[in-house]
Amino acid sequence: VQLVESGGGSVQSGGSLTLSCAASGIGNRAYSMGWFRQAPGRELEGVANLDVDGSATYADSVKDRFTISRDIIKNTLLLQMNNLKPEETAMYYCAAARAGQSLNRFQALETDHYRYWGQGTQVTVSS
Repeated sequence: VQLVESGGGSVQSGGSLTLSCAASGIGNRAYSMGWFRQAPGRELEGVANLDVDGSATYADSVKDRFTISRDIIKNTLLLQMNNLKPEETAMYYCAAARAGQSLNRFQALETDHYRYWGQGTQVTVSS
């Protein structure tokens, strides 16, 4: 499984970005997939998860502003981010759990449950 993120960039506070994660090598299996971010000097933080059943989990800090979705035909995971804040400047990573594994809402934003990771895409939000 390979994951390649794109869509990062620089925006002003209050702006929007859509991140994409192209997945390859997944065949016809379903994967629980998520977005994480890491700001300079801080730990990796779970942002959102889309589970194998289509249910979504969000970090409290991004609820009502971020939307995670999947383009099944293109095998792409998306993260629509609205009303971005300067403190959300970070490297954003896409990740996938083991094939067929479902993550509950307690596991969905924890890094330990993910097996595959992309290389990240930088998001910079200026004030």
